[in-house]
Amino acid sequence: MTEIQNTFEKVFPDAKAALHDLHDGARIMSGGFGLCGNAENCIEAIAESGKKDFTIISNNIGNQGQGLAVLLKKDMVKEAYCSFIGGNPDLAEKMQAGKVKVNLTPQGSLAEKIRAGGAGIGGFFTPTGVGTVVAEGKEERVLDGKRMILEEALTADFAIIRAKQADPYGNLRFNKTARNFSPGMAMAAKVTVVEAEELVPLGSLGPDDIHLPGIFVQRVFEGKNHKNPIEYRTITER
Repeated sequence: MTEIQNTFEKVFPDAKAALHDLHDGARIMSGGFGLCGNAENCIEAIAESGKKDFTIISNNIGNQGQGLAVLLKKDMVKEAYCSFIGGNPDLAEKMQAGKVKVNLTPQGSLAEKIRAGGAGIGGFFTPTGVGTVVAEGKEERVLDGKRMILEEALTADFAIIRAKQADPYGNLRFNKTARNFSPGMAMAAKVTVVEAEELVPLGSLGPDDIHLPGIFVQRVFEGKNHKNPIEYRTITER
């Protein structure tokens, strides 16, 4: 689709325009699992913004030198919330050098911390991480006979997420598992910027095909030139 009327003033021409008010020290949630479902245009725009001291909330914070790892290489990240750093030597290097504070969180807890932020819940108690370094400095209680620790909710100034399709209001459809953390992040951020592979006319997405309603989306644009890298290519020899 080449022309879409900006009926709700949510449609922007590109990532740079959609992130025009990005600022130093911003907290940014980034959808994606490894390199799957990354908002590539948004990451590129952030890398070229000249801003710094970001707090990044994402499962991996990039992988194999790509995705969000580009921001690490440019020393634009001061703190990270993630659940997995395997395959990300850039984050490991910055963490060991004390250049980036890393809050390593069990993956289920990370997802729930984001969901809680979007739901307006301050936090939750979970048995995950009890008795480990994950529990250090956190309140502990015994509930229903089980030791549990308090995990506080996560929110952000911006969420950058990628969708398969979006309409001008910001109703979204994701592509299979590329959905991952994105719906929760869209709910937990003050400003959600969506990079859609395709902008479609309002009304063209059926109600049952909408994975996230546009009420949680403030800005949307049609992404270009996606690389869609494959992290580990596996083939079968015959």
